[in-house]
Amino acid sequence: MKNKLLSACLSVLLLFGCDDIEKMLTFQFTDQTAIRLESAMPLNLPLEVPTPAVTSNSRQEFENHNTHADLVKDVRLEQLKLTITDPSGKTFTFLKTIRIFISASDQSEIELASLDNISASTGVIELTPTKQKLDPYVRASAYDLRTEVTTDETLTEDIDILVDLKFRVTADTF
Repeated sequence: MKNKLLSACLSVLLLFGCDDIEKMLTFQFTDQTAIRLESAMPLNLPLEVPTPAVTSNSRQEFENHNTHADLVKDVRLEQLKLTITDPSGKTFTFLKTIRIFISASDQSEIELASLDNISASTGVIELTPTKQKLDPYVRASAYDLRTEVTTDETLTEDIDILVDLKFRVTADTF
């Protein structure tokens, strides 16, 4: 009986391969937050923008994919997209650089994503994610983001920006 079970397991591994099994255990989830760039920001100087703590929906996502935080083995940021929500029609031409950092309780701050020499004439941009493993940050019930921007135009009005984060998670099942 043991030989049949072992043979069946080996057959499944050979049939699907390790990469295929890992793909079956990989999923994405998203989080969102918002930031506001206040008018009258200084030009060409890095400035920290207050960013509210993000209450993560990761625990629910883990459950939806038949796993839990202890079984998460690799979390990476796949995409970080910024969308200007107010004022309508505003574009990112005012922005020179942006860096977003992540921290969580008992975890030091690391850079999450950035974009330099921004020349986008649209109201949506995608930052370049780092390759950092984010397991302990996403396992937490909440994490903090810190945003640092440098503008190259004077802001005459406040700008509200929606921050969309998409994570790729690889985990074991229960």
